[in-house]
Amino acid sequence: MESKAPRVRLEPWSESDLDLLRATNAPELMTHLGGPETEEQVVKRHRRYVDLSADRTGKGRMFRVVLLPGGEAVGTIGFWEQTWQGRLVYETGWGVLAAYQGRGIAAAAAAAVIEQARAEKKHRYLHAFPSVSNPPSNALCRRAGFSFQGECDFEYPPGQVMRCNNWRLDLERPEED
Repeated sequence: MESKAPRVRLEPWSESDLDLLRATNAPELMTHLGGPETEEQVVKRHRRYVDLSADRTGKGRMFRVVLLPGGEAVGTIGFWEQTWQGRLVYETGWGVLAAYQGRGIAAAAAAAVIEQARAEKKHRYLHAFPSVSNPPSNALCRRAGFSFQGECDFEYPPGQVMRCNNWRLDLERPEED
């Protein structure tokens, strides 16, 4: 039996996406990210996402993940500038609502966000830092073409250090089919 990859569209984060961010703040989705945020933290993060998506200087973008053909918003993904080991790079992160996990939606969204980051032509590398205890996100990095660089300590949320895997994708290397 042949499985068909889901089709997704990335839409720039907007003022109307606060409820989606609240939905992705569910305990089961935040287990590997230090737990759910307070309402104040969610609103502050929403503001950062709106501002980042309005910025046109190449600092990054945040998106809602829209499942096609129905058009329902099923998650978040984006990329942003980060200083890593003394070098300015892009970092990426994502979240898919629990009811939509396991369908390849995150992989389709990751492929789309890689192309968005690549199109900026600003930074050579895109990194992802999933927790070492998050097998699905680490598998997604592998599937999306990232190269495993090793384990590292990473501060997230601010003030809390977590053990992560450092995955890196070379944005200057053409995508392989």
